[in-house]
Amino acid sequence: MFEYELPDVGEGVAEGEIVAWHVEPGDHVSEDEVLADVETDKAVVDLPAPVDGVVQELHADPGDMAAVGSVVVTIDTDADAGSADETPAGDVGSTDGTATSDAGSDGPGVDEVGDVDTPEKRVFAPPNVRRLARELDVAIETIEGSGPSGRVTEGDVRAAAESDDEPEPAVTPAESAATDDTATTENGQRRSAVSRREPAEPTNGAKPADRDRTLAVPATRGVARELDVALDEVPTDKSRDGEPFVEPEDVRAYAEAQQSAQTADAATAADAGTADTDTTAAETAATAETATDSATAGAESTDRGEAVTREPYRGVRQTIGEAMAESAYTAPHASHHDAAPAEGLVDARERLKPRAEEAGVHLTYMPFVMKAVAAVLPDYPAMNAQLDEERGEILYHNRYHIGVAVATDAGLMVPVVEDVDRKGLLEIAAEVNDLVERARARELAPEEFQGSTFTITNFGAIGGEYATPILNYPETGILGLGELQQRPVVEDGEVVARHTLPLSVSIDHRVVDGAVSAGFCNDLKTYLDDPIHLLL
Repeated sequence: MFEYELPDVGEGVAEGEIVAWHVEPGDHVSEDEVLADVETDKAVVDLPAPVDGVVQELHADPGDMAAVGSVVVTIDTDADAGSADETPAGDVGSTDGTATSDAGSDGPGVDEVGDVDTPEKRVFAPPNVRRLARELDVAIETIEGSGPSGRVTEGDVRAAAESDDEPEPAVTPAESAATDDTATTENGQRRSAVSRREPAEPTNGAKPADRDRTLAVPATRGVARELDVALDEVPTDKSRDGEPFVEPEDVRAYAEAQQSAQTADAATAADAGTADTDTTAAETAATAETATDSATAGAESTDRGEAVTREPYRGVRQTIGEAMAESAYTAPHASHHDAAPAEGLVDARERLKPRAEEAGVHLTYMPFVMKAVAAVLPDYPAMNAQLDEERGEILYHNRYHIGVAVATDAGLMVPVVEDVDRKGLLEIAAEVNDLVERARARELAPEEFQGSTFTITNFGAIGGEYATPILNYPETGILGLGELQQRPVVEDGEVVARHTLPLSVSIDHRVVDGAVSAGFCNDLKTYLDDPIHLLL
């Protein structure tokens, strides 16, 4: 038996939350196959299998916190070897490592026997892409990734599926359980063993559940455990990333309906003389008569009467909160606000967009601002610095790694674009687009959040003009961008409409003086007003 201990999945990470398991006890797994999605205080990462074998036991449920070094899954490596020995010689790989059978054959297939060649290198793909590959029955280890650093994307998987001329694969056990009448009957027997029953048609328009996988946040899973409800049985019409999604109110409404339905069953049994109950005949009849109405009314009452919804303060949200508190209570903030004329910026982007589209890059204003900031920072080194309080030193960075704040469902994340001063606009644009997309999908590696020397946050994308951004501590400067739009300005004594870009700069006043931040803004305005100055 191999006791798999949770590894250190990120620098300084002490624990992680099991978001979802991709395997069950009895499943054959191959080395490097993703076992689970684990959320740390930095990101959601894959937990790959370290060995070939058969999953014997999962030691944590989705939503549980597991400490680094604790056993999370037990894998029987001997069972896997035994199954390989029993496999006919014609179905295993040859001595040179090449496989002589594939998933498209009429035989058992790789999902049943787990007889898959271990790839020579790790496949880099986020959980949603791996799920898509499993759904489309595509061997992800055979795909050449087109993403950064060879990362496999959804487009790569779909292209591989479309080019596959093999017949449709055999139905997997999980799919069979979700579609076969016999499997459904067995599921019903399992539910009856724990006094659960299928609810009547839900009143909220959602269809009764018939799933083998459900997405839910940890708080929802906690409610389900508290009420002894199986998430896969909870009806829902919500979805995320194409998967059914359940919220706490759905679980509570379902539990209420189940309880009412069970009360109705007990009442019916009492009337027939087949149940032993202390409920009076009048009370039983009243309960049975109003059971359905109570289920609906109870669900609505619970939904309306929910004054507080609790969610654990941990993971990425807690990390963001602690960083904001450290910044606000450590560095004395001062802010400077200004507005940059942006007619030249708008014109430059419009002229370059066709070239960017030819290169397959969506060009926004952010790369222009980043290049302008990198051009100005050398003249204002205090804005690209940090204070080492322990040693009593100011560290002036000679490289320009710019963090880009990204709003995600989990909170504000700041992936980093390194050496902005050495990269062209299209290269920066492509890198920013990729980082933003993967940040929102929770697919960034911890190292992609580290090493920034200055940060830009674009709250104008949501709306508004000015704000007071909190420093990305220990950095000494941060630039906030308002909404770029036409505003009334005075030119030659007349009011005209011109594009302007509101700027909000916050500084660590222990290191940066107010005059420095004002000069930084003035020079930045020059580059934004006419980006051709960047050529100098």
